[in-house]
Amino acid sequence: MAIKVIAAGFARTGTLSLKTALEELGFCKCYHMVEFMRHPSDVTFWEDASNGKPVNWDALFDGYQAIVDYPGYRYYRQLMQHYPDAKVLLNIRDVDSWYESTLNTIYQAAPKGWQKLKMALSLPFSPRMRSLVRIFRMVDQDVWLKDFQGKFEDKQYAKAIFNQHIEEVKRFVPPDRLLVYQVKEGWEPLCRFLGVSVPNKPFPHLNERASFQQLSKQLYSH
Repeated sequence: MAIKVIAAGFARTGTLSLKTALEELGFCKCYHMVEFMRHPSDVTFWEDASNGKPVNWDALFDGYQAIVDYPGYRYYRQLMQHYPDAKVLLNIRDVDSWYESTLNTIYQAAPKGWQKLKMALSLPFSPRMRSLVRIFRMVDQDVWLKDFQGKFEDKQYAKAIFNQHIEEVKRFVPPDRLLVYQVKEGWEPLCRFLGVSVPNKPFPHLNERASFQQLSKQLYSH
């Protein structure tokens, strides 16, 4: 089993719906941030990637055939080289709605107040919690400090970074290997690009904000 689909777009672009759609089409399983949080020990692989060290991608993605969302999108170039037969999806969204969604979800996700205290108290006794702390630290370094240079709250700057990433992917990925895609387009363009049949069921449009809030509650309940 190897990775067949690499989604190179930012988080908060319908990635949970896309994960569900790809799995419905037979690309099982699809690695997404929710998978990462369920397996926080994966953080060692991603820390190596963030620090420019060699990564055993095949070990990390054992049992997976697709990748969407953070942190995978940050390494689409390396993943394309490692999986030369994989196709690339550039999942996009209206930039204003993307910014509003990101600002009100993942930008607010770092533990606060009593959550920090609870995590600190459990660190000596919980390997899982130690891994979660490393994940939060990595997100802060990768996304907010590196990708957005500590200026995500500057709306125009953040939107410019979003648009620059889209243009960078378009320049880097060969056109015959790339689909620029919005989940609101549904099954047809996705299935045509991937060479699979259109399912006889509605395209999954999941409430990502509600799912994100539920995941956040689960994280701090352990």
